[in-house]
Formats: sequence, structure tokens, C-alpha cells
Amino acid sequence: MDNNKKNKGGRKPKLNPSKNRYVFRLTDAENSNFLKLYETSGMTSKAKFITTILFQKELKVVKVDVSTMDYHTQLTKFFYQFQSIGNNYNQIVKMLYRNFTEKKASFYLFKLENHTKDLALIGKQIIELTKEFEQNHIQKNPEK
Repeated sequence: MDNNKKNKGGRKPKLNPSKNRYVFRLTDAENSNFLKLYETSGMTSKAKFITTILFQKELKVVKVDVSTMDYHTQLTKFFYQFQSIGNNYNQIVKMLYRNFTEKKASFYLFKLENHTKDLALIGKQIIELTKEFEQNHIQKNPEK
């Protein structure tokens, strides 16, 4: 065995260790503000958060609005229902022409067309409500 290559155990040394330490003090108000900024940053280490701010690295803060996400989820489910109605519509039209006389199929298609108009109006209302919701409740970041 080589005596020069003894395994001492422990961690492998870092390539670029952080040896320098600085201490600073904050008032209660400053500390509260600092902790709010730290929490909104989503970073796991206060030291990395401070160095990111000091050296003006890009810091991205993502705020999640639960009500907006819930609205988006419900809207997505609703649109899937609209899509399935469209698929069913196509199947019903094919079945009507296949299984009924032309006169009877036209009668049922007329009824179906009226219900489709109602669905179209509901769709327009959904679009209007969504635009209103986005304008009033979703905050957009101003462009730089």
C-alpha cells in the first residue's frame, strides 16, 4: 500500500470555498423587509440571496396567485367540456342522417342548432368574463 494515498475520510474540499465573512446589523423594520424579500425570492439560502443582490445578478421572483390559478383550472375544465360537446355534436349529426329519414333528421338538427346557438352565446360570455378578470385581477409586470 502507498502511504502517500491515505484516505482520511470526510468531505471532499470545495474547489472555491467561501472563506471571507462579513457581519452587518439590521433594525427590526429592515429585518422584516429583508425577510419578506428573501421569502418572495424562493431561494433556499440567505447567503446566496444576499450575494445575488450584492452582485446584481438576475433575481427572479415568482408570485403565485391561488385564485388566478383556480380560475384558470376551472376554465380549462370548462373548455374540455366544450370540446367534448363538439365531438358529440359531430357524432349526433352522423347518427341522425344514418338512422332517420331526411325530414326527421332535419327536425332534430333544427333543435340541435338552437341549442348550439345558446352554447355559442355562453362561449362569448366566458371570453368576455375572462378578459374582464384578466384586466381587473391579474397584475402584469411592466416591460423594461
